Amino acid sequence: MLIAGAVLQFSLGIIYVWSVFVNPVSDYLNWDIEAVKLTSSFMLGFFAIGILAGGKMQAKFESQKIVLMGGLLMASGIFITAFIPPGIPWLIYISYGMSGGFGVGAAYGTIISSAQKWFPKNRGFANGITVCAFGLATVVFAPLIGWLNNSFGLQSTLFILSGTFFIVTISLFRFIKQPGETGTGKAASSLQPEQKQYTLNEALVTREFYFITLSLMFVTATFFTLNPSFITLAIERGLEPAMGTALVMITGVTNALGRLLVPLLSDKIGRNNGALFILSLTSVCAFLLCFVQSVPFIFAVALIVFCYGGTAGIYPVITADYFGVKNVGANFGAVMVGFALSALFFPMLIGLLPNWLWKFTALAVLAFFSVVLILLLTTRSKLKTSS
Repeated sequence: MLIAGAVLQFSLGIIYVWSVFVNPVSDYLNWDIEAVKLTSSFMLGFFAIGILAGGKMQAKFESQKIVLMGGLLMASGIFITAFIPPGIPWLIYISYGMSGGFGVGAAYGTIISSAQKWFPKNRGFANGITVCAFGLATVVFAPLIGWLNNSFGLQSTLFILSGTFFIVTISLFRFIKQPGETGTGKAASSLQPEQKQYTLNEALVTREFYFITLSLMFVTATFFTLNPSFITLAIERGLEPAMGTALVMITGVTNALGRLLVPLLSDKIGRNNGALFILSLTSVCAFLLCFVQSVPFIFAVALIVFCYGGTAGIYPVITADYFGVKNVGANFGAVMVGFALSALFFPMLIGLLPNWLWKFTALAVLAFFSVVLILLLTTRSKLKTSS
């Protein structure tokens, strides 16, 4: 299950390479480049909605069926995108952004939920493996999509990708099962009996839920604002265009490393300490982006993306730590509403600021707010434990 889940997550990671599509789509559809970049926000927003919906569906449907639905929605969304004419380019928000993003989210959430339930004592490890593969996709897809676009054109590239993802989904969805779905009974026995298993409605009335959700919303704003502009920002900071593409690949590596290493580290030092580390580092690096140029700019961006990958690796486990493993799919889906709001609104709101100095300062402050929220979460947990 873990191997199949990692391969599926690798294909679902197409969500993170939209920056490579921006210029070809703008030229093909004769569309403003800023409007094209907005597709990424739609996809990431509906990615979070898909996680929530997929988590709720796990109470009624087998995991493999949810993964099948999600993978097919992604593949069909990319396929339909190839037929969008220049006269109505905004349809890409629906096909690639909404359909593709929702499908990716439903499958993604189901896979990480299943992984945590198979490895109850090493949830950081299991979650790290699956989400690492998701982030690693950028390293392969960024240059591959660039080569396909140059060799065959945008439309053929979309056909190739949709066909590939269709085959991967059909081949592997059957392997994604939760322990209870196999007849082993392992799921019930592996739950921590002393921990309350919160339903979604019960989690929603706790302060902890809002500390976790809002901290995720604030800290991811930095990545969402930067992600569609990696290449253009790199050029503005004195780097060659080729280095802009290389930066997308570098961020793919650091994203994957963050997804793997941060949850593994949190198994040793505690979830909240791991979260405080990456949230604080995001705030510092966002502030540094106000000033750094050239290679130091690449280094700061790489660290921000490492931390962003760390949030993807650690927040599902934090959610399970506080609310239990049984309903982690639905509960983490609700936490991801903060992620969706961040993806949909912060790039637009930050974009209203007059220049990048103001933008990066605002992002540093938002990340600092997330640090404060996790400190409040930690303090509240200690007070509960002592009482």
